[in-house]
Amino acid sequence: MTMTENNQTAVGADRYTIISADCHAGGSHKAYREYLDPEFLDDFDAWRGEYKNPYKDMGDKRRLRNWDNEMRNSQQEEDGIVGEVVFPNTVPPFFPSFVLFAKPPTDEQYRHRRAGIHAHNRWLVDWCGEFPERRAGVGQIFLNDVDDAIEDVRWIKEHGLRGGILLPNIAPDVKWVKPLYDPCYDPLWQVLQDLDVPVNVHSGTGNPDYGPYPTAMMLYINEVPFYTERPMVQMMLSGVFERFPRLRVVITESGCSWVPPLLERLNFVIRGVRDAGAIGEIRYGKDQVLSHDATDYFEQNFWMGVSQPKQADVEARHQIGLHKFMWGSDYPHDEGTYPYT
Repeated sequence: MTMTENNQTAVGADRYTIISADCHAGGSHKAYREYLDPEFLDDFDAWRGEYKNPYKDMGDKRRLRNWDNEMRNSQQEEDGIVGEVVFPNTVPPFFPSFVLFAKPPTDEQYRHRRAGIHAHNRWLVDWCGEFPERRAGVGQIFLNDVDDAIEDVRWIKEHGLRGGILLPNIAPDVKWVKPLYDPCYDPLWQVLQDLDVPVNVHSGTGNPDYGPYPTAMMLYINEVPFYTERPMVQMMLSGVFERFPRLRVVITESGCSWVPPLLERLNFVIRGVRDAGAIGEIRYGKDQVLSHDATDYFEQNFWMGVSQPKQADVEARHQIGLHKFMWGSDYPHDEGTYPYT
């Protein structure tokens, strides 16, 4: 055997344990019904009777990938993936659309929509529990009521959803829920830190309503990265990580090449406020001074779920740190890497 043949054999024999930091799953409406509180069943039946499914992949056999164990596990194994962080994917009870696209509920919608995410979370606990070594589920919460959010975080922790919580990304046109930089959320950050529950921000959330224009979806896709960055900016500049240094945040399916230039801009602002009390003609008070740079907070508090990495993301891996870079397949979405992982 030649040295070249020997090297090829050695490389071919290597097997990698691949864990995807970004996969999606959800229950069918029939399954969710079994997990709803009884008081909502009549309303659910009425809602389900009127719901029109706009998603092709939820109307054919592809929908089974969201919950069918045999199909899902065989496809994951075919793709070389043995573990997955599981974000939501289907339409929970009383939601108007796919869960990541839906805006936070209004006061009128809140009670029913919260019952809907409770049904999803209960379903997810059982579904992940069928293969606990493979699946780390991400539970859902709302931010409309901080006490309710804390109650749901505790439930998620107690019931073993290891993926943490999906943080609602508040769009600028959502005026009925306070922005992430509001100090009203400090009790929530405290509980998340104390319980060591990861906080997840997923792309596709936080965009405003673009209206009924032909370019609306093009604008949406183009601006997804910007709105996915906003929680990092808002939480850093409002001192969340100054007050809660052990809080862990993961930003998923938005690449990572944007992180170094963003941190550079944030460093400029933070240092200007700290060292000079001003940025240009704008003056800042002592209560706005942060003791660390943005690069320090990133190292302390952030990880990146880099799904379908572009060349620029791969090249940025050493800048952000290999220990911060987590690959994801985005299964079962069409833009994901299955079956070519």
